[in-house]
Amino acid sequence: MNSWSETIAFPKPLRDLLPQRRASHGDGMRLEAILSDEEKRRQELNARYQSGLADGEKALTEKLYQQRAELNELAQGLLESLRQAVPQVIRDSEKQMVQLALAVAEKLVAGLPVSLEMVEAAVRDALTQVEGTAQFTVRLHRDDLELLQKSGSSVLKPAQEAGDFHFVASPEVTRGGCLVETNFGTVDARRETKLELLKRSVAE
Repeated sequence: MNSWSETIAFPKPLRDLLPQRRASHGDGMRLEAILSDEEKRRQELNARYQSGLADGEKALTEKLYQQRAELNELAQGLLESLRQAVPQVIRDSEKQMVQLALAVAEKLVAGLPVSLEMVEAAVRDALTQVEGTAQFTVRLHRDDLELLQKSGSSVLKPAQEAGDFHFVASPEVTRGGCLVETNFGTVDARRETKLELLKRSVAE
């Protein structure tokens, strides 16, 4: 066998060099154990991650169901409130419309010019309620009575034919209406009285 007799020279001294140790069977087992532990830790971390993810999804689902139930309850309450409010709104609107119509009618009646036909219609309507009465007195506004007398209105004939029927001027009667007094009571046919009766009947 030939022996190595030459010397190897390095330009710089070698540092941090250790002699190589041959791997043993024990080293391989430790490496496998390390790799096995790493795999176990990885699997454990993955299992924890999956468990946390499942718990988060479950919690989120439950929260969504809860919110959906709350929204549904809120919607039902709102619908019920609307169902109860709508009839009341309709009733209030009807009352307001009636009051408005009455106010407009009152202004229109108050603004109408008093005519012979209007006064005659008021007197005839009042006299129909005292038919068969032997005595009565019709009270009119002074200008209305003068209007009937000047025109020779037929509503004055009962008073002209019998002394128990009288037409007199009265300061308590406004234009366009009349009061008929009998032994049994008074028929109020003034325009403001008719409007007031109309308001009461509508209010009821």
